[in-house]
Amino acid sequence: MALFGSSGIRGLANKEITPELALNVGLAIGSLHKSAVIGRDPRTSGEMIEHGIISGLLSAGCDVTRVGMVPTPTLAYAARNYDCGVMITASHNPPEYGGIKLWNKNGLAFNTQQQDGIESIIRDRKWKIAKWDGIGRVNETEVIEDHAKMILAKAGKASLKVVVDCGCGAASVITPYLLRRMGCKVVTLNSQPDGFFPARDPEPIEKNLEMLKKTTIAMGADLGIAHDGDADRMMAVDNRGRFLEGDKLLAFFGLRETTKSIVVPVDTSIMVDDVLNGRTIYKTRVGDVYVAEELMKRNAQFGGEPSGSWIFPEISLCPDGILAAARLVAIVEKEGHLDALIDELPTYPMIRGAIPCANEKKASAMKAIAGSLKKLGEVCDIDGIRVDTNNGWVLVRPSGTEPKIRITAEARTGVEELYAKAETLVKGSL
Repeated sequence: MALFGSSGIRGLANKEITPELALNVGLAIGSLHKSAVIGRDPRTSGEMIEHGIISGLLSAGCDVTRVGMVPTPTLAYAARNYDCGVMITASHNPPEYGGIKLWNKNGLAFNTQQQDGIESIIRDRKWKIAKWDGIGRVNETEVIEDHAKMILAKAGKASLKVVVDCGCGAASVITPYLLRRMGCKVVTLNSQPDGFFPARDPEPIEKNLEMLKKTTIAMGADLGIAHDGDADRMMAVDNRGRFLEGDKLLAFFGLRETTKSIVVPVDTSIMVDDVLNGRTIYKTRVGDVYVAEELMKRNAQFGGEPSGSWIFPEISLCPDGILAAARLVAIVEKEGHLDALIDELPTYPMIRGAIPCANEKKASAMKAIAGSLKKLGEVCDIDGIRVDTNNGWVLVRPSGTEPKIRITAEARTGVEELYAKAETLVKGSL
């Protein structure tokens, strides 16, 4: 079984993500790089994993700079000053998960070739062991201010009232303070880092953001911001407390960040194609690393995912939920009420769901599902199985981070019927 998924290494803490694994990953990274910067989100397993990785890095002769608990985009931005970056996070996964994500100097996550190199070293135990006088050294530094200054320079000033739900995650150390420095009045929710994530699940989806929606209305705020555990994602609610669908945010940013080209995943709404008509829209597999790789390949202006990942390639190829929050605030400051801006975008009905499926059964399940879905229309296999119909489309793909098969359906009319047909065919294939 491959060590890396679609978003780094991820699994249950102290069961799949163990100190031994962390040590081996550190040895492999240190065998290939001479310097690394390392950070973590507030998960209970974070320091355990961090110490294991650092031990491996040092043993291989790699110098290590610790930056403590920081958001993933802050760590990735800091990586430009080192050979690589190591972020200990399971992002939006529940608190019992741990993870490791590796970053290049340009903010691009390690690609497939780099991941294969790490896996090969670990599998064959061919890591480098330094002599006693070549063991790496450790130092500590602060990187949050560097990231904040860059965002402030790009975003400018704003005087809005904003509710920020950090989800007890790493965004707590930067987003509220940054928006205040922009000139905003900030009301915080769940802004104390806590690896148990007691207030809500880390994933910033609508069902987890009822408190944010209610507070935004109660405080008469101009908008609400929500992050996941490591702040590489950002979602929002408008001044009426309405959760903004990720596809609408993608079109919203695309209109303002691009004039020529944008990169989006294959599960993006056809509404984005209509709104950004005239721009070249490159479509990729689902996963921010694939969006980032295509951004670099195509030299595109912006990329994002409806799940809340927003990539500004002129700054970094890492999704940056903090920069996205600042940009959203700056746009609302300049252009007016967020609800009116969002209501300018068309709405096409979409349903997203998932069916449990053990990781080891995904490959065989998808083969069977592909045969079944041919009954609905023409099949495309750029990522999972997508079928386009006369009135919409349906996408079935294995999750890269969880034991699930995901189903997404969109249609101008009759989306419930289309989704139900796909769900029936998928269940019948498992």
